[in-house]
Amino acid sequence: MAQFGESGGAAPQAGVLPPATPPPARPRARALGLALGRLSPGPLNAITDVAGVRVGHVTLIDAAGPVRTGVTAVLPHGGNLFREKVVAAVHVINAFGKATGTTQVAELGVIETPVILTNTLSVGAAFEGLVRDALRHNPEIGRGTGSVNPLVAECNDSYLNDLRGLWVRPEHVLAAIEGASAGPVREGVVGAGTGMSCYGWKGGIGTSSRRVDATRGGYTLGVLVLANFGRARDLVIDGVRVGEVVTPPRQRLAAPPPAGSCIVLIATDAPASARQLGRLARRAQTGLARTGSFGEHGSGEYAVAWSTARTVPHWPAGPTLSALELAEDGPVADALFQAVVEATEEAVIDALFTADTLDGRDGHIRHGLPVEEVLALLAESAGRR
Repeated sequence: MAQFGESGGAAPQAGVLPPATPPPARPRARALGLALGRLSPGPLNAITDVAGVRVGHVTLIDAAGPVRTGVTAVLPHGGNLFREKVVAAVHVINAFGKATGTTQVAELGVIETPVILTNTLSVGAAFEGLVRDALRHNPEIGRGTGSVNPLVAECNDSYLNDLRGLWVRPEHVLAAIEGASAGPVREGVVGAGTGMSCYGWKGGIGTSSRRVDATRGGYTLGVLVLANFGRARDLVIDGVRVGEVVTPPRQRLAAPPPAGSCIVLIATDAPASARQLGRLARRAQTGLARTGSFGEHGSGEYAVAWSTARTVPHWPAGPTLSALELAEDGPVADALFQAVVEATEEAVIDALFTADTLDGRDGHIRHGLPVEEVLALLAESAGRR
């Protein structure tokens, strides 16, 4: 097990901290009777309802010291993303963040690596992990073709985690990619969400999906969030100002907690262009606002959207490419906009519902949202409507 230095932050370790088993997740909102929005979710109510999308986590928890962090890898498809890219877009809600690769996605409209989520000071290690993954599968990189554009996004987990320890290493990124799978997605205290906070409570990973009915294309859209933002008093659930009534226990702190962030990943099987995916990504901030967020100064908030409807070859067969594109003068675009808003809102709430209490560095603790108290408040509010 890793050894820790004196107060002020552990020195980076020569070895690699082994992955840990995350604590059990609590029930999701829908399992407890709270259904948000009007559209129906997919079978898993997860980003993996979009065929081909895979998610993997590596969780780093050291019971003997202040390590509460990890890596989450989201793969737009299970093939070689460098050679078969996906159409994509990025929307920056508030640029107080250290993401890498976003400008090239905005410029070229494609993603060519898995998307990695981690903590702020581990962006460099995640970048290297993605480079190593691309190099081992594509010997032509740097020789017969150009370089690769690793896509990494982050949130600051230093309230619970020893951020200075640089515990995430490239090997953890590779492990998260290799372990990524379709199927149910673990939420709450797991992967990149291990040390995150949300609205003053324990936050982390959340996911949700929506299906558009056949008359509007029959498409599926899924969202995964890394939720690490918001003030306790601002929390809104299903239109109820929960944060004004349900508050976290107070703690004596030497310094105020760091400002947080939120990363929203959006996948869909709708044949959207990069421009249209940008329109979808911009709707993520409406979903965040429905939970009470107003995009604080220090909250880095990014939305990344992609379509699995087709891939873009690294080496096209000819000088042009042709592709289907959504019609925007009918009901399809509006249905997908609604899907983004609803799935983003529910993903954030699920991150709160599934994450249990976790202690961290220097006696800090983030309590799990008291779900029973919240549900009682929602029922009381519904009775008054």
